[in-house]
Amino acid sequence: MKVAYVHDWLVISGGAEKVAREILACYPQADVFCLVDFLSKEDRNYILHGKSTTTSFIQKLPFSKNKYRNYLPLFPIAIEQFDLSDYDLIISSSYAVAKGVLTHSNQIHICYCHSPMRYAWDLYHHYLGTTPMGRVKKALAKLTLHYIRIWDVSSVNRVDYFIANSEFIKRRIKKVYQRDSTVIYPPVDLGNFPVEKNKGDYYIAFSRLVPYKKLDIISKAFSLMPDKKLLLVGGGPEFDSLKTNAPNNVTVTGELNFSELVIKIQKAKALIVAAEEDFGLTPVEAQACGTPVIAYKKGGYLETVKDQETGVFFDEQTAEAIKDAVLKFENHSWSPGTCNQNTSKFSSDNFKSNFTLFVEEKTNLN
Repeated sequence: MKVAYVHDWLVISGGAEKVAREILACYPQADVFCLVDFLSKEDRNYILHGKSTTTSFIQKLPFSKNKYRNYLPLFPIAIEQFDLSDYDLIISSSYAVAKGVLTHSNQIHICYCHSPMRYAWDLYHHYLGTTPMGRVKKALAKLTLHYIRIWDVSSVNRVDYFIANSEFIKRRIKKVYQRDSTVIYPPVDLGNFPVEKNKGDYYIAFSRLVPYKKLDIISKAFSLMPDKKLLLVGGGPEFDSLKTNAPNNVTVTGELNFSELVIKIQKAKALIVAAEEDFGLTPVEAQACGTPVIAYKKGGYLETVKDQETGVFFDEQTAEAIKDAVLKFENHSWSPGTCNQNTSKFSSDNFKSNFTLFVEEKTNLN
């Protein structure tokens, strides 16, 4: 088969890019298409196995390296410009517009959906309410997202089969697109996160430092627990604010290299996550290290953390709720081995096996 792989954009190495790496390992003959590609050489070798890509016209627009999201109104037309007519199988990995590539009746299009575009759907009011903008800019944003929603729904039937990255996203796909999907959990390279039984005296939160991760609330929770320590790891637009407002028992490190990060995760008493995630790889990575998780009781965390076995949940995104969860956590004994065992179904090998079996079944039907 001649295979095309379509990704929204390739800029950093995140969860979607780990999925890309494993899909391309399954289909090394695939040609790669994306709106923009600004990967470093190191990330290109890791994610794309050294492959080059075909990009859209947005790649050459002014400031596209850092401001490509500003071209959101052009994303639909840009993704539709890729000529994939010579391919037998199209695999899209979509959290924005990748699923909207044009296909014809003799092709199979399988979409691995990380989520319907969140800022156009379930995060629409949050995005408009929390992003600083004047009245004119807000009016333009509303018009743009209205247009994006119309296009997003109109392009659904270009996909023959949907794969969801979690049961949570399966429900969202059904709600937004009125389409059924099959859940295949995203891959975690568990070999990179060896289990560690000897824990330190600190908690950890690691992610990109952006508002929806709610790291400010986690930091505030530890201001209510001055006898406990928290390590905040990551880079992003909230770094300065978190650093400035951190209480004495919270250390904001910035980004760490991978080996340093793994050691910090291994030695932590627990990982704390407070966002509502579609899936969320970090709890799986922590549990692989034998580190339990204190998590917000919504979204993908309900599928990766076992209550009272590999972690505890809190019901509200508040400092008080996190404080209560930490105290509950400390009144329980935890087994690093049990945490590690809970991650086996999220392995890269499982993902590749399930994904290729799904593709074989669907392509053999046609």
